[in-house]
Amino acid sequence: MRFDHFTLALMLRPPDAPQLDEQRAAAVQDAHLAYLADLHAAGSLVAAGPIDHPRYRGLSIMTVEPEQARELKIQDEAVRAGVLRPEIVPWMVPAGALSFSPTRFPRSVAEAMS
Repeated sequence: MRFDHFTLALMLRPPDAPQLDEQRAAAVQDAHLAYLADLHAAGSLVAAGPIDHPRYRGLSIMTVEPEQARELKIQDEAVRAGVLRPEIVPWMVPAGALSFSPTRFPRSVAEAMS
């Protein structure tokens, strides 16, 4: 049997995450969304979104190998600001089990809310 390989990036909320003021938090979130949109446009990211969970904040499904996914995720402004920490996990599914439709990722909170 053939398998398709993906990498999951579980984004955790660190227990020692800094408390950002409202302006800085908004700037970090917009930078985070813009970065995800860039990764998607480059073909490294096929899906991403928030998770309603006390420890996990989001999930990304990536098309790159785990080490490259880790390198990409640590460049995210939300990770650099300390509000998110990536946990990288290889994942495989039977070939053809998943397909992703073309879409456009929002580049800011304002765009996501419109």
